[in-house]
Amino acid sequence: MTRWIFTGGRVVTPAGVLPGAAIALDGDRIAAIEVAIDVAGADAAIDLDGGWLLPGFVDTQVNGGGGVLFNTDMSVEGIAAIAAAHRRYGTTALLPTLISDTPAQVAAALDAVDAAIAAGVPGIVGIHVEGPFLNPVRKGIHDPAMFRRLDAATIALLTAPRRGRVMVTLAPEQCDGADIAALAAAGVRVSAGHSDATYEQAMAGFAAGVSGVTHLYNAMSPLGHRAPGMVGAALDAGSAWCGLIADGVHVHPAALRVAVRALPADKAMLVTDAMPSVGAREKDFTLYGRRIHVADGVCRGEDGTLAGSDLDMARAVANMVREVGVAPAAAAAMAATHPAAFLGLSHERGALAPGLRADWVWLDADWRVRGVWIGGERVVHAA
Repeated sequence: MTRWIFTGGRVVTPAGVLPGAAIALDGDRIAAIEVAIDVAGADAAIDLDGGWLLPGFVDTQVNGGGGVLFNTDMSVEGIAAIAAAHRRYGTTALLPTLISDTPAQVAAALDAVDAAIAAGVPGIVGIHVEGPFLNPVRKGIHDPAMFRRLDAATIALLTAPRRGRVMVTLAPEQCDGADIAALAAAGVRVSAGHSDATYEQAMAGFAAGVSGVTHLYNAMSPLGHRAPGMVGAALDAGSAWCGLIADGVHVHPAALRVAVRALPADKAMLVTDAMPSVGAREKDFTLYGRRIHVADGVCRGEDGTLAGSDLDMARAVANMVREVGVAPAAAAAMAATHPAAFLGLSHERGALAPGLRADWVWLDADWRVRGVWIGGERVVHAA
């Protein structure tokens, strides 16, 4: 049984923030976490240097990374490159995300993620199919020529048995409630996004089985005092996990504070909506044959439309602490515990607790990644 000792910082666990801890492993799982530390009995001892040991981050919306866009490279190698790029920033589990595409590409993407999981690519826990069942009024960077209605064949495709979780983003006002219910009943994580829904339409979607909201505030009907829209419904219902892009561009810090205060404590989760630029030297990339320019950490199409983000999860956590005023343990839960719960993976990951996977990240006092572990093995060393 391997025993890691962490001192000189803070270790975030469900039982509270500890000044240090010994983490004993049984294979790739945490067997025990001890507060009383005997450094002499450790297999490895690390001084956290005033930093934080947090559960490995779980990102439900990753379009790309390391120069690879999932839409254009669905090979096992491409998916592995995306995961490796985000691993450097503490993400130990993620969903490769397909931006609205053809039926053939949706099928190929589902099969590709199955193949990546079968090949043992670390950190791949499922797929996010973002669209094409969206509202063109709130298209964002998606190509509306791809948009279509859900049909029986597509529902059968999305609900077929898979090796990982399947998440689907749709506009509830564009779909029949019975179809949403069919997806949810089969275990698909249904999320509302790119939607111009009225408050009533959004609430009907939640009642039918929508359990998530994709990048709250962005590409959806806003909160108005007479027309609450999708944003108002999400905050009022409080039943759905709401993704937040905390890059300082997609959502103002004040709006992030409103969401955190309005939502139940366990329903706010961080997402990156990351593009190939994350972890890549060459930042610009192509989507739908169009050039996306990345400057100062912001991805935009030629018309100025935001095109995903250049955000990594470590920076999202840091921004929530520094710019929004969220406590570090709460920010860690938004990046790990809550998305794991949304995906139905709380029995495997999302916290530093006995029985869960030994996935964690060490951030220093300046919120820079110093180390990442997957299954108890250190996979990232940073100075």
